Amino acid sequence: MSPGRRKSNPIITPPSTIPRDISWLSFNGRVLQEAADSGVPLQERIKFLGIFSNNLDEFFRVRVAALRRMIRFGEKARMHREESPQRILDAIQEIVLEQQQEFSRIWDEISAEMRGAGIHLLRETELGRAQREFVDRYFDEQVRPNVIPLMIEDIPDFPYLREKSIYLAVVMSRTDRTLKRRFSLIEVPTQVLPRFVQIPAGKTSKHAIILLEDIIRHSLPRIFRFFRYDRFSAHIIKITKDAEFDIDYDETTSYTDKIEKAVKSRRKGKPVRFIYDREIDPELLRYLIRRMGLARKDHLIPGGRIHNFRQFMDFPGSVFPGKVTRPAPIHHPDIPPDARVTDVILRQDIMLHPPYHSFNPLIDLLREAAVDPDVRSIRITAYRLARNSRIVNALINAARHGKKVVVVLELRARFDEENNLAWKRILEEEGVQVLVGVPNMKVHAKICLIRKKSGKGTTVDYGFIGTGNLNEQTAKVYGDHFLLTSRRPIMSDLERVFRYLEKPSEGMELLKACEHLLVSPVHMRSRLLEMIDREINEARAGRPASITLKLNALSDEQLITRLHAAGMAGVSLRMIVRGIYCMRTEHSDYPVPVRAVSIVDEYLEHARVMIFHQGGDNAVFISSSDWMVRNLDHRVEVAVRIEDPTIATEIREMIDIQLRDNVKARLLDDALNNEYARDRGRKIRSQRQIHKYLSAARPVGKAADKSSD
Repeated sequence: MSPGRRKSNPIITPPSTIPRDISWLSFNGRVLQEAADSGVPLQERIKFLGIFSNNLDEFFRVRVAALRRMIRFGEKARMHREESPQRILDAIQEIVLEQQQEFSRIWDEISAEMRGAGIHLLRETELGRAQREFVDRYFDEQVRPNVIPLMIEDIPDFPYLREKSIYLAVVMSRTDRTLKRRFSLIEVPTQVLPRFVQIPAGKTSKHAIILLEDIIRHSLPRIFRFFRYDRFSAHIIKITKDAEFDIDYDETTSYTDKIEKAVKSRRKGKPVRFIYDREIDPELLRYLIRRMGLARKDHLIPGGRIHNFRQFMDFPGSVFPGKVTRPAPIHHPDIPPDARVTDVILRQDIMLHPPYHSFNPLIDLLREAAVDPDVRSIRITAYRLARNSRIVNALINAARHGKKVVVVLELRARFDEENNLAWKRILEEEGVQVLVGVPNMKVHAKICLIRKKSGKGTTVDYGFIGTGNLNEQTAKVYGDHFLLTSRRPIMSDLERVFRYLEKPSEGMELLKACEHLLVSPVHMRSRLLEMIDREINEARAGRPASITLKLNALSDEQLITRLHAAGMAGVSLRMIVRGIYCMRTEHSDYPVPVRAVSIVDEYLEHARVMIFHQGGDNAVFISSSDWMVRNLDHRVEVAVRIEDPTIATEIREMIDIQLRDNVKARLLDDALNNEYARDRGRKIRSQRQIHKYLSAARPVGKAADKSSD
């Protein structure tokens, strides 16, 4: 059975939308398909297992935790119209167990292929003499100082288990049974030591690797020698906790302090999943479940010998033959190597398509602004920043050069809260004004507005609007779009957005006044509905009508209902949705079949694009927003129409390439089968094809000049 395909879909019954969480698990099944694909390089398959595992961790921390809170607090509201939270949880358990079995099968297959390539991941029982000596030395020098065994039967209160750690649950006994069996827990210190340790290769291998937990297993007799036991068994356990936190709204506490307090409280979240090695000692398993206060409804998941596969994203690539290479980023053809990015943007629009295009022009734009004596201010939003952010460095440099720099930093970016708190302190120490978002609403828009003196006492504004984070690391693998522009109508609306972000207490009138940008939460939803309705009216009048969407997620029921009406009216619906997809595509009354696919490949499809036929006008928008309630009603998001006809055509052609993908595209059907979109035509792997398309550079300056604005 295909790893992305399920045996059954226990709660998918017409005519409802597909439950969001079930759809998300189907997306993670597509990630698992990449790990199963023998055509994917071996080390990339291992990384996809790591991505699958990390995705699932976050799913339990956020989505499963939310469902359980609904049940615990007796809330009557349902996350989906037809289904109760408990029924969804039951379905999640069934699907996760099924995917876990497939995961184990794929790992066994990959392990065999690794051995065939001379790469051996050895257990502690498989070591030769030289390898044992190496492991003994490594344990004494590196591991022993970081290992603290807990005799859990001697501790009145069960110890706090860290959410991102793995633990060895140990049973000690004597062969002659003269001592009572005892239990212990050892945290595997992956925070300070590498999970993978290369050791001397044996006669039959080119490379030998041992896991950190197996080094500890090998050393158990030495760790517990004081107790005079001679038999040890140890199995990995892992706990996943509720990642939600409550913010204390005490008016005497600063917002930053509230976030810091809430992040600390998250560490004490309730368990939502307990994973254990299915070979674990049954008595120890029962003991752990009882001491941790768990029950069967708490998602007790039996797994294999290895857990925390998310760390396998860092599996040492040097042991694999050859090197996985991706095409080099393209230098944008409209930015000559010796040109200032600022000068180009003041003449024409530029659209960057990372990772196909280099992300450097966006960084260069900020660097130029930092040292330009005519630049007066830089205002920018930030959601997720790179660890060593060149974006931040440019902003700090601007502040040092006397520019007014305002950064709207979203402290509630999930799992990046601590990073953003640290960036806040760094930026403020350098004189940057840091705003920490809007009460009860996340700022998810990707925008920047730069103002510079233009002569005769006038100023000119320029900047960018994007679909992705200002993170030069993720820009190497996340597929996004960034419009760099100085169009006056767009800049006027960006000015309104930033004025609102600087003083949200004055209300949303500024956002409502935006005429050229679609802005959440004020009018993006209503304008999307208007554009869908226009296509419906065109189709009913017998004229061409179409809607093409590229999103990360489609779950908003109002918009899905309107899209369904469009499909019934004969509007051509084409969709590329990477993750959550709750709309049903199979309906006998659709005059034109709905085309909906999901692409999972070496790059993460992250861009949001909307194309409406509009009587042949073919309006193209890029956006930071998915079609979800949270994005449209509870976040500050921005969508912008692409006015440059060359760029609009370029985006439409890129979308067309993806809709023709017959290598990495999966059909989004009602049964969530994740069938590949195969056909007999020429093979089109869209991510590779798009790189070729953008590499065919057009002459510099071909994009339309917009000076008439």
